[in-house]
Amino acid sequence: MAMAPRTAPARQNLPQESDSFIGRERDLGDLLRLLAADRVVTLCGVGGVGKTRLALRVAAHATAAFRDGVWLAEMAGVSTPHEIAARVAAAVGVTEETGRPLAETLRDALRTRRVLLILDDCTRAAADVAELGAALTGACPEVTLLITAGAPLGLPGEAVWHVPPLALPGEEGDPREAEAVRLFLDRARAADPDFSADPESVASATRICRLLDGVPLALELVAAWLRRMPVRRAEALLAEALHPSGAPPPGPREEPSHMRRAEPPRPREAEPARPAPRARLLRAALEQSHALLGEEERVLLRRLSVFADWTLESAERVCPDPALPEDAVLDLVSSLAERSLIALTREFQGRVRYRLPGVVRAFAAERLAAAGEEEAVRLRHRDHMLRITEEMGASSVAGRLMPWAERFAQWLLASVEYDDIRAALHWTAGRRDTEEGLRFCAALRPYWGTGYHFTEGMGWTERFLAMPGGSAAVRARASVSAAELSWARGDLDSARHHGRTALSLAEEVGDEPAEAAALNILALAALRSGTAEEAAGRLERTLALARRTGDLWNEAIALSTQGALAARHGDFAEADALYNAALMILRGMDHRWGVGVSLLGQATAAERQNDIAVADRCYRESLDIQRDIGAAPELARCLFGVGRVAHAFGATSQAYDYLAEGLLLSQSTGQRAGVAVGLASIARVAAGAGEVRGGCILAGAAAALRERAEPGRAPRPLAVKGEELGIDSETLSSLLREGRRLPVDEAVALALRITETGRLPRQRQPERKGPRPTRRALTPREREIARLVARGMGNREISERLYITPATVARHVANINRKLGFHSRKQIAAWIAKASLSD
Repeated sequence: MAMAPRTAPARQNLPQESDSFIGRERDLGDLLRLLAADRVVTLCGVGGVGKTRLALRVAAHATAAFRDGVWLAEMAGVSTPHEIAARVAAAVGVTEETGRPLAETLRDALRTRRVLLILDDCTRAAADVAELGAALTGACPEVTLLITAGAPLGLPGEAVWHVPPLALPGEEGDPREAEAVRLFLDRARAADPDFSADPESVASATRICRLLDGVPLALELVAAWLRRMPVRRAEALLAEALHPSGAPPPGPREEPSHMRRAEPPRPREAEPARPAPRARLLRAALEQSHALLGEEERVLLRRLSVFADWTLESAERVCPDPALPEDAVLDLVSSLAERSLIALTREFQGRVRYRLPGVVRAFAAERLAAAGEEEAVRLRHRDHMLRITEEMGASSVAGRLMPWAERFAQWLLASVEYDDIRAALHWTAGRRDTEEGLRFCAALRPYWGTGYHFTEGMGWTERFLAMPGGSAAVRARASVSAAELSWARGDLDSARHHGRTALSLAEEVGDEPAEAAALNILALAALRSGTAEEAAGRLERTLALARRTGDLWNEAIALSTQGALAARHGDFAEADALYNAALMILRGMDHRWGVGVSLLGQATAAERQNDIAVADRCYRESLDIQRDIGAAPELARCLFGVGRVAHAFGATSQAYDYLAEGLLLSQSTGQRAGVAVGLASIARVAAGAGEVRGGCILAGAAAALRERAEPGRAPRPLAVKGEELGIDSETLSSLLREGRRLPVDEAVALALRITETGRLPRQRQPERKGPRPTRRALTPREREIARLVARGMGNREISERLYITPATVARHVANINRKLGFHSRKQIAAWIAKASLSD
């Protein structure tokens, strides 16, 4: 894979284990063999039996078998098919395409990739997960699914593995060798470093393991009791909790015959019912752990159930009230973590993030509802998420001075908190709290737009806009969000509708930033639809308003759009001046995302007028910005631009490096429009470098893909004519037709072969002896262009004189330099002058 190191993909996104993994050695081996034979494996079992831990350990061992990686997508909390697809897409790095269901983009992006997807905790959304899973495995022959759920999902070809509890000791042998006892003793030592595994303690541990039937989470909960009591006391408490009537505990569990492995491994049968069902055993352990908590610990535990995951700061903002002081939260979180009721997930921005294990969270949520606190705590949770989103939204489009690192950190925080933000959106919609819902939509506008979450953002915004209520001011800002998302999706009618609504409401309430933003998006919609006069009028109004109110952000956006409008009219000098004015403002704000987007526009305009020096500078600066931000579509555009410009400079091998990287990036992220641009760019370079047949085939494939990816866009004219490539028009048409019939994956493979061949070091030609090449080494057209170069004419002047494109002139100049062994236009001019004197 010819991808530059800075965009080489990671091989997995699995979380680091927070404690030791004990037991399951035979399960691991059997499951790895099962994954090699079956493409859908579902781990089933009751909560707390260890499905997720086992799946993650299997995935970690399987990484070498999946060349494109193993990827975890957590399904807890998802509510819609789109949310399911979004979780999977985020895990594998696929970006939403405009105007296309994300599930289709995901399917196409994974069609040629060999990956293992771990879909964790699918019980709640089993039917929708099964639908997406069936679509992926049906269309992507090398995608394998490892699923955890309470029951089988019913996918075609699904192999079901009923996860058993940890093995208990037999009647003979050392009980410390049994999986369940090993886990309990390990966690006991973690709870009490002075814990001694003497025979009496081991005997109590063995009885505890039997009482809990080897359920891992239950064992960890009870082991945590040893921080505050001896093991015999823990055993007695557990026995009383499980058998309060004095009934005897169940006898030792016999290992069923189906747990004795055979080769090849087969999915496990459902195990026979136990005298004490495992769900009840875990519930009893949870209830006893809860009973051992202090009152403040109980209060905090149930209130934490509103979070998907959280930081200490979030817990301190949402959970306290008069019954729970804020300054007590830190110690209480530590105490709950020591009791195995809270798990640490990762560290982000220097803060540790926590979560409740799924079974514990469900238990705590019941306690929250029973205490009558759910509405109050969820309101505080919603307000906290709203504060995070509004701070992010304001910093993203604010003109005030702010270090870019601070702006970007707030954007990243919103992305990390998005599961909780989404939960708050669902809860707000269920209550029909229109005002707060619209505030979310207005604030999330930058996140949804720059993160390519167009469909979800539009769905939420239209949902809340359809509700009655909400102030005119917040409706104006939410309508701006709807207009921008519609424009990004290519729905110009919707963009104009919402933009005009936003403009009217903003004018009514005097919200000048919203008014300027609405004018900007209406101008962009007009520009894309070809109504230049309307776009110009909107932009003049925007600039007047923004300058009067000191709105630097909207002023910069308007100037950048004016630059695009000027370039469209062919006034490249004006376009360059306008882009530079926008960039001056954006650099002053230290708004790197805005700088990167404006540079892309300026680079495109410069490339169109064949000012390759400016194009190269702008593409490369934007490239550095996009690499840091991680915006795949914009990054691919920069890579393609740098590649094309490198070829114009005569550095074809370097051009192929950038073009191949951009093509692979577009393909891996599911961007068909980007793949089309990459194919067309490689086609242009290949044809110019002498690979005429392959270049023409790629040009046909690019045209066909672009028509499918952007059906509303006018087709682009071919960059070259047959005679310029040394072939007749009939041959050119035949090659283009061949390319149009080529499947996308085959077109990409052809393009990569061409780039790989073009990067191979070429054999050094021996130095020629005798006179320097003469003008007869050039074609008549090249000699004509060389004479015009010698007269000091630029590429645009030559193109106008000879009625050919500037790009064609640049190609001829590059050929002249190559044939004559020159590196500059000055050398061409000197050679022409010398040749004229000798004539």
